[in-house]
Amino acid sequence: MDRPQLVRRAVAEALGTGLLVLAVVGSGIMAQRLSPDDAGLQLLENAAATGAALVGLILIFGTVSGAHFNPAVTLVARLQRTISTPDAMIHVGAQIVGGCAGAVLANVMFELPALELSTQVRSSGALWLSEVVATAGLLLVIFGCIRTERTAAVPYAVGLWIAGAYWFTSSTSFANPAVTIARALTDSFAGIDPSSVPMFVVMQLVGVLLAVPLIHFLYPTRS
Repeated sequence: MDRPQLVRRAVAEALGTGLLVLAVVGSGIMAQRLSPDDAGLQLLENAAATGAALVGLILIFGTVSGAHFNPAVTLVARLQRTISTPDAMIHVGAQIVGGCAGAVLANVMFELPALELSTQVRSSGALWLSEVVATAGLLLVIFGCIRTERTAAVPYAVGLWIAGAYWFTSSTSFANPAVTIARALTDSFAGIDPSSVPMFVVMQLVGVLLAVPLIHFLYPTRS
């Protein structure tokens, strides 16, 4: 891949992940302010905004970088040899940097401290299991569509999966190491205590390990 193309892909991944985190964190803060006494309504508002934003972001950046916005997706793409190791590393670095910038921007937009570590501890076996399920399911959605020549459906399928997984997983479906790291930088509705981040990321990687053989078993030929 030539250098200008690689730079474009990295910028797209950073922008896309940053805007995704902005949607997650910003809608969470707005939900808390609009519905302070209704946790269910807060979650509905957060899930709807995140799912809708994902559809738009994948449509915007899909033709530039593939719209991974997620190290788990990039890792599977590397295992399928659709991206080189150096390029994958650049993608992941851009996703983490972009995601952290998105969290800071969301804080500032809602007049909170720009950098404020979350105090919301998320640590239990149920939450960790939820992250395995959410991540594996997300990867099956993405690569199932791709390997059956339904690439145009990916933006909508991903948005719907994430919006739904907010509700049927006890962890509210982080399913993304870069987003998980970034959400530690906001002490708001969507935040996660930094001490909870490592196990969430580990469980997301376990989800990758489960999803890869399932993808190859269910969809044995790559279109």
